[in-house]
Amino acid sequence: MRYAFGDFKQEIAIGLSLRHDHGSQYMSHAFQQELRFLGIHSSPSFVRAPEGNGVSERFIRTLKEQLLWIETFETVEDLRLALQQWRKRYNAQWLVQRHGHRTPEQVRQALFDLGVAA
Repeated sequence: MRYAFGDFKQEIAIGLSLRHDHGSQYMSHAFQQELRFLGIHSSPSFVRAPEGNGVSERFIRTLKEQLLWIETFETVEDLRLALQQWRKRYNAQWLVQRHGHRTPEQVRQALFDLGVAA
C-alpha cells in the first residue's frame, strides 16, 4: 500500500480489485476484513479456471529464476533487501506481454493518467 498508494490507511485503495483463488488464506475472515478496510474489492477466480492462477504462478517462477535460485542469503534481512531491489528492477524494467510489453510502472502510470487509479 505504501509503495503503490503512498500510505496505509482505511479505504486507501478504493477502486483496486484483487484477483485470488479460493485458497483458505485468501478466503479467511481476517484477509477479507483487511481488504475491506483498505477498500480493495475481493475478486475470487472462477472455480476450475486455472488461467487466473497461471499469472501468479508465472510471476513466482520469474522471481525464483531471477533471484531465489541464483543467490544465497546469510540473513532474513539480506533476503528482504534483495527482494526490495528485485521488486524495483521488475517494476521498472520487466516487460509484461499481457500489458502490451510495457513495464508494471508504465501500466500503473497509464492508469493514474486515465484517472482509473489514484
